[in-house]
Amino acid sequence: MIKAQSFKCEVGGRTLIIDTGKLATEASGAATVRYGDTVVLVTACIGKEPREGVDFLPLTVDYEERLYAAGKIPGGFIRREGRPSQEATLACRLTDRPLRPLLPKAWRNDIQLIVTVLSADQENDPDILAVIGSSVVLSISEVPFAGPVSTVHIGYINDNLVLNPTLAQLEDSLLDLVVASTKEAIVMVEAGAQ
Repeated sequence: MIKAQSFKCEVGGRTLIIDTGKLATEASGAATVRYGDTVVLVTACIGKEPREGVDFLPLTVDYEERLYAAGKIPGGFIRREGRPSQEATLACRLTDRPLRPLLPKAWRNDIQLIVTVLSADQENDPDILAVIGSSVVLSISEVPFAGPVSTVHIGYINDNLVLNPTLAQLEDSLLDLVVASTKEAIVMVEAGAQ
């Protein structure tokens, strides 16, 4: 069992809090990441035996957005959440891309990362927290991971670069840049600009 620990730092004028060892204690690694009032739970489950007949790294990332995270409960006839949104699919890819190169190419045990958005404050984008949390849980699991990875959002508003802009600020931003890096190098850049 992983010992309960809490880490706190200031990023972009807001507090980032990472807690481990409190939830999902049976998983190979689990952490909650809080930024403002946005909270994600990230768990890693690692297969005990290598998968037979595969010649690739079996990494799966599931990103689950639940309506309750935004304070909404589905009503009426349909009470199911439905399939993942396009944003959830893009968040899976955003989480996978910086992590995959830091895992051993010869690793054949299944790695399943599940990111669940527990709370969404409509200000802070949970996709950045998903990458940070996934890096944390891989670091505390038995996988030989060459991380950790940190990720930030960068906007360009009123001729200034803004670190981790809120969702409202991103609407006015001329740049939507996501950068993920280790201590040594940048491992992923994703950008959109006007």
